[in-house]
Parts: sequence; structure tokens; C-alpha cells
Amino acid sequence: MTTATPTHQSIDQLIQRMHSRQARIGIVGMGYVGLPLALLFSEQGFPVTGFDIESSRVETLNRGHSYIVRITPDSIQQAQKSGFRATADYSLIARMDAVILCVPTPLNQYHEPDLSYVTGTVESLAPHLRANQLIVLESTTYPGTTDEVVAPRLEAGNPSALKVARPSTPPDAPAIYLAFSPEREDPGNDSVARADIPKVVGACDPVALQLASAMYAAIFHRVVPVSSPAVAEMTKLLENIYRCVNIALVNELKQLAMRMGIDIHEVIDAAKTKPFGFQAFYPGPGLGGHCIPIDPFYLSWKAKQFDFHTRFIELAGEVNTAMPYFVLDQIAAGLNEHSKSIKGSRILVLGLAYKRDIDDLRESPSLTILELLRQRGAEVHYNDPYFPTVGRGRHYDLNMTNTPLDNLGQYDAVVIVTDHSTYDYPAIVAQSRLVIDTRNATKGIQSPKIVRC
Repeated sequence: MTTATPTHQSIDQLIQRMHSRQARIGIVGMGYVGLPLALLFSEQGFPVTGFDIESSRVETLNRGHSYIVRITPDSIQQAQKSGFRATADYSLIARMDAVILCVPTPLNQYHEPDLSYVTGTVESLAPHLRANQLIVLESTTYPGTTDEVVAPRLEAGNPSALKVARPSTPPDAPAIYLAFSPEREDPGNDSVARADIPKVVGACDPVALQLASAMYAAIFHRVVPVSSPAVAEMTKLLENIYRCVNIALVNELKQLAMRMGIDIHEVIDAAKTKPFGFQAFYPGPGLGGHCIPIDPFYLSWKAKQFDFHTRFIELAGEVNTAMPYFVLDQIAAGLNEHSKSIKGSRILVLGLAYKRDIDDLRESPSLTILELLRQRGAEVHYNDPYFPTVGRGRHYDLNMTNTPLDNLGQYDAVVIVTDHSTYDYPAIVAQSRLVIDTRNATKGIQSPKIVRC
């Protein structure tokens, strides 16, 4: 293991390697964030190594195949031509010039931050660190994680007693360079190229900021440096809490509009014609994905350490968390109009993914709705073109198999939870007895069978 003392020249050389795309990049976590990032570096000619503890992922990638629908095998194979490979061997961390952590940061059963993936990863790579390496955390988390959680574990775990570089670190002292840069992935969004998404970077010292900025500038068209990791961490939370709060607003307005006999989607379409001061957000059956349903709880948990209660943010989280229960009530009301109860009814749920046209189940409201229907005694089935089966996850235990979209008349209700573009909605309405539409997927279709909620 190389432990040579860094010098100004060696830092300059590393920055030059970033600019020339010769720096060896290691990305830990080959999921929905890490794998696209690895491919982006590979597209620019960087030699990239993807680290993952799941052997099946490693084997799939090294065969040139993909396990994420929106990432094609061709893109994997093209990256391999630039030197991309996957491994579960953390000893190879020592060969990397930069290591980027893209691991999950979920909530535990008490809606508190679960940083076990972050801490476990840091403790696994720390023994293999060497001087002059750049470590970047991209996982969404609360302000202070990089400084308070990652840095101490990097220092405690490496055998060379290396310290994380700080502004007071002498220029010639061996050090680890640490930064935070929030991921800004938007699965299913093809309207903005990844390279066009500005990259926010905050670091523990000026040299780390310079290194991280140089690395990201090689693949992103704009880098936005900020004064600290905590600022970068809070930036990510603000972005997602902004969406969470506005979605909660329209979810609440939707419920009021329904009582008033007003179509909230028509209201939103009219409001968004205003060329300033308004951005359209849309209601739905609840929030999904890794960030928006989780981030408010990360910040509210951290705020308690400062004797601060984030009432507004927590209220938005409560409104969105309650939406699957609202959908359940609408299913019950729709069935009641047909002299049916949920108990004993046959119900088909359309769509498991948390949003259209992706293969991502994380925090999907569909999973909650399925479990609630089961608890109420319904015979529940699902259809989703991206999931032939669904088993057990951190917050669900379903063990179900995809049901073909035929003979829809056998179901007492068909519930549209995820509006995949592959669905033929006019045909679905025509063949069904009752359709509960939580996404306005049947817009323009007039039928007494439809309950829009």
C-alpha cells in the first residue's frame, strides 16, 4: 500500500489527472445512483471500478448485462471498453485516486435516519486508504454527516493513522481529502442530460474542494462549490423538502377540491399558465423514491439536536404519508357504490414502481396500498411490466407474482396507482367494473365506472 507523503506537486499532479481523465475512480454502490455515475465517468474516458457487496450485481455487470431497465447492456459493454469493471474486493480501494460513496440512507422503523450502509461502507474501505486519496459521499443525509460520522471513521479505521485534511492541516502532512456532493438523479427523466445537471460540492478543506471540483468538472458542465459539506448536505434536503411540501399542498387541496366538486387537475393546468411565481406540482397516492419521502425526517431528526421543531416540514410529511390511507378510503367508497366492501373483494392494483416507466420500488406507495388492502380482507393482485415478482423488503412482505392484464371484469375494482405509459387506459376502463384512478391517468375518458382521487 502506497503511503507516500503528499506534496503540493503531487496534489497538482492528481488535479491534472482529473483534468486529463486519467484518475482512477472507484464508486461504491452500484445501484440507481452509483451505476449511472460510473457510466458517466466511463463515457468521459476515466478508468472506473464499481464496488458492490452484492455478488449478483458484480457478476451481472462483469458479464456486460444490466439489472436496471433504463440502463442498457450496450452502455455497460461500452464502459467496459474504457476499463470499467465491478468487484466486491475492497482491497482494490487502495488503487483508486478517488472513491465516491453512493449507498442507501433509509429510515428505520421509527422514522429515524439509518446510516448503517454509510458507516458499514466507510469502515470497510478505511483499512485500505492511502494518503492523497479523495473520498466523496453522495448519499442523501442530514447536515453534519460528513464531518461527524464519516470523517472520524475514516481516521479511526485506516492503519496509517491518516487524518482528514482540514484548513489547519500543514501542506506537507499526509491526509485524506473528504467532500460531500449530493446526487441529483431523477429516474425516468430523459429531458435533462446528466452532464447538464449542476454538481454541488462542499469539502472539509480547500484542497479537497479543489480536487472534488476538478473531478466533477470533467463530467459535469457546471460545478457549484459551497463553503462546507454541511451546506451541500442541506442543499440536497432543501431541494427535496421543497418538492415534498408542495406535493403535500396539492394533495391536501385535492381532498378539499373533491368535496367541493372541483377537478384539482383542471385547477393546476389553469394555474400553471401564469408565467411567473408558480410551479406546477401534482397530487398522487403518496410519495415514493429514495429522497422525497425520507429527507424531511432526516432534517427533523437533526433539528431536535438544536432544540428546534420543524413543524411545517413534519406536517407535509404527515400529509403525504397519509395518502395511501386516503386512497384506501376512496376504494372503499367506490366499492360501496356497488354494494361491495373491501373485505372479500377482488382488487387489481396497476403499477408497483413509485413513478411511471421505471423499475424502482423504493418507498413506493403501491406497496403500502397492497398491504392495507390485504389487511382489510381483500383478495389483491397486481400488474406491473417491470416487476414479474415482488417479495420482501425493508417495509413490506408481499411475495406476489405479476398478474396478466386480461379478463379485467373478474375484479371488483382496478386501482391505478402508477400510470405507466404502456397501459391502454381506454381499454382498461372499458373492460373493468370499477376503476379507481389516483394519477389522473384516465383524463379525457368519460365513464361512470371511474372514481378519480
